[in-house]
Amino acid sequence: MNKFIVFLILCISLSACLQKNTEAAVEDKIQIDENAQISDISLFNLQGKWSTQDSQSIELKSLRGKISVMVMIYNSCKAACPRLVADMRDIESKIPDNQLKDINFVLVSIDPENDTPKRLKSFAKENQMNEPHWIFLQGTPSSVQEFANVLSVKYKKISPIDFSHSNIISVFNKEGELKHQQEGLGVNNSETVESILSLLNQH
Repeated sequence: MNKFIVFLILCISLSACLQKNTEAAVEDKIQIDENAQISDISLFNLQGKWSTQDSQSIELKSLRGKISVMVMIYNSCKAACPRLVADMRDIESKIPDNQLKDINFVLVSIDPENDTPKRLKSFAKENQMNEPHWIFLQGTPSSVQEFANVLSVKYKKISPIDFSHSNIISVFNKEGELKHQQEGLGVNNSETVESILSLLNQH
């Protein structure tokens, strides 16, 4: 009987050790992934803080690990931006629901002076873009310009509340590397959707 109890204790101890080793291995892998070097062509090299529609302060590299579909708009726009938003929503509608958790749909304001987190939050609610995969960002004038340069988006202030700007939707892989761009309003988005699905299926 005593031998059986000793054997049982040894088995329990061994099981606990194996579990701890497994957990440690997983933690080490997560740490390695977080510290993995960002490539020279990654969007995540851009510095600076951004505010989300929920008033959270983030860096672009916090988007790492998910596909990012990005567009630049501004809240008071009445012409092109509503159509860009519609294009983003149309792309989203063509992604299987179970894969939306692996995508960031990011809308960056080109009017950071006026597009406060509160206004961006209201804009999101008005357009029924409340799911966690919808992210609205307010930066600084310099960070917005730097971001626009990476996306090849041109914009210019033409009145206190109006801008002229490019109409480009960009797709980045999980490491922030540009993989596809869609230019224009209401264009066929089959290639864009195909690009996103292809990136989702990469391991």
